[in-house]
Amino acid sequence: MTPNQPPASTGTSTGSSTGSRTGSNTAEAAAPGPARPRELPTPAAAAPPDVVLGLVARLKQRGETLATAESLTGGLVGAALTDVPGVSAVYRGGVVVYATDLKATLAGVPEDLLAAVGPVHPDTAAALATGVRERLGATYGLATTGVAGPEPQAGVAAGTVYVAAAGPGAVRVRKLSLKGDRATVRQGSVQAALELAAELVAEELA
Repeated sequence: MTPNQPPASTGTSTGSSTGSRTGSNTAEAAAPGPARPRELPTPAAAAPPDVVLGLVARLKQRGETLATAESLTGGLVGAALTDVPGVSAVYRGGVVVYATDLKATLAGVPEDLLAAVGPVHPDTAAALATGVRERLGATYGLATTGVAGPEPQAGVAAGTVYVAAAGPGAVRVRKLSLKGDRATVRQGSVQAALELAAELVAEELA
């Protein structure tokens, strides 16, 4: 070892140093390279595969399309749909409108409706489904809004969820009262939304 030279490091640095070296003739440490991105597990969007596959197959058969507007589910409905190979033939896309004002500006919910009833209401769910259907140019619109918990929101109990589906001839809204933690409530909302969409598409097929 050369005098006044620090020993070579055998470890791997994971962060930048904020200190300063005080020894004379001390070699500068090499700057660490760019950190490698850490892969995070993707949460599963719990939905019965047969429901999703059946919905996509029916839409394909009829040359129809679907769009989504999601609040508490934060994109999990879209994730469940895009798990299906070839879904690009029917899925136009979706908007995640977590903030109340975005429900109006992005999904087309009337501002006076939001002011009157709030974001968690059957009329808001219906307007979300109708609005995203129109704005994304889809045959059907599918929407979720509710309180995932664990605390109530504006007097609405945790687990209160509304899912809605809008098509050319009808709009359907379903209220859910779900129990469990946030993940359970959100997964239950995904399942209920896709089931409602499948029901509406089947009705209009008949």
